[in-house]
Amino acid sequence: MLDQVERIEVVRGNVSSLYGSEAIGGVVQIFTRRGAGKPDLEVSGSMGTHNTQRLSVGFGGQADSTSFSARLSGFKTRGVSAIKPDIVPGVNPDSDGYRNTSLSVHLNHAFGAENSLSASIFDSRGDSQNDNPYWPATATDAHTSKSGLQKFALVSENRPGAAWQSKLQLARGVDDSQNFLNGAPDIALGALFKTTSDQVLWQNTLQLGDRQNLNLGVEYLGQRVDSSTIFARNKRTATSLFAGYTGNRGAHQAQLNLRQDRYDDFGAANTGMLGYGYAISSAWRATASLSTAFKAPTLNDLFYPFTNFGFGWTYQGNPNLAPERSRNKELGLHYESGGQRLDVSYFDNRIRDLIAGNGLMAGTVINLDEARCDGFEAGYAGQFDGTTVKAALTLQNPRNTKTGLALVRRANAYGNLGLAHQTGAWQIGGELQYSGSRTDYDINTSARTSLAGYHLVNLTASYDMSRQIKLSLRADNLFNRDYMLVHGFGTTGRTLLVGANYRQ
Repeated sequence: MLDQVERIEVVRGNVSSLYGSEAIGGVVQIFTRRGAGKPDLEVSGSMGTHNTQRLSVGFGGQADSTSFSARLSGFKTRGVSAIKPDIVPGVNPDSDGYRNTSLSVHLNHAFGAENSLSASIFDSRGDSQNDNPYWPATATDAHTSKSGLQKFALVSENRPGAAWQSKLQLARGVDDSQNFLNGAPDIALGALFKTTSDQVLWQNTLQLGDRQNLNLGVEYLGQRVDSSTIFARNKRTATSLFAGYTGNRGAHQAQLNLRQDRYDDFGAANTGMLGYGYAISSAWRATASLSTAFKAPTLNDLFYPFTNFGFGWTYQGNPNLAPERSRNKELGLHYESGGQRLDVSYFDNRIRDLIAGNGLMAGTVINLDEARCDGFEAGYAGQFDGTTVKAALTLQNPRNTKTGLALVRRANAYGNLGLAHQTGAWQIGGELQYSGSRTDYDINTSARTSLAGYHLVNLTASYDMSRQIKLSLRADNLFNRDYMLVHGFGTTGRTLLVGANYRQ
């Protein structure tokens, strides 16, 4: 849950040559809380619409060379019907709630100024209520699921020499889920799935000279699926080598990255990136890049066994899937000065063997011959006295280049605008979110359909009662817009949330 999060960093664009598979369109990195400064206690809670309740307790700080942080949080909500009864009349029309409990612990010890060792644990467990639109489900059936996400990591950061920084990471992640029908394991939907990923990563940064760095690394990844549903193959491994160079000389900047990922089930994937930047002035900078990327099919994509949902609806994996591969071009113009930043870029992504659902009653995943997504992206952030402004807009044309049809669930235009103003002990803010129409598959017939565009207005306010206590109020979807992200699935209307935070 968000109570466990210290910060979120978004790396836009193709960075597969840095991070490997799944980084074909960017990377979102989530960092859990770390301890710093004098040890203190933090307690926060909120409540609101749909009987939503949240409570979080954390304690962290630093003592001598050791920093620590521990946080426990709980969340529950009554929710809304997962599937809209007016579109699928046969589903259970009751509200489908969600409950989550999360724990994170981080411990770091510094051995002098050059070496440190840290360990972290994250555990999140959720209980959700769902709907099933397929026969033989009835309007009175109770569909529920339990899920868990755990991660353990041990990280050693060292500086063997003045120009050499090393990081060695050992990690294990476990993702499990179990489906139930009227309180008993739901065999039709796969009663139990558990995916275990083991990672060993050794990354090195060498300083070659003034404003020049060389990155070298090796990575091992082992994945295994344990399930009550028998897979034809339930494990695989990948070994990776990567190298990168970044350098600055005068007004010129250069970046070069190369990576090879070798999977034991489909072979090797080689990716690279070449980037160039030129400082036009102290405020303006132009950039250009060429890159390649890939995305490996998951074990579910490849080997999920045949499942019959009734009335002709079936699903199974496709063992003949090939990895997605793409070539990407980008041109950018950037401005930064006086507390303001503007980024404008043109992108052209051509994807071969795009992995996508086939949209048929006999469901599976397939490779599309070729897809293309090109367009413009702009982002702005500015500070004016006590007011912060942030805005982003994307205009794109995602399509199957063979058929000309739009790719599903991808809007041609989407964006957001946010304002926040600080005045004394008050901070007030607002956000506008917009998405254009998108193509999707009809939940009843699997025929292509269109999801209407939408715009949402959200408002926030907070008040610092004292140095320790802050009160907050948030209103999402202020005008109670009815919209869908996936055809047939419900979204919340207007919601209000009132909260308080205490920090020692």
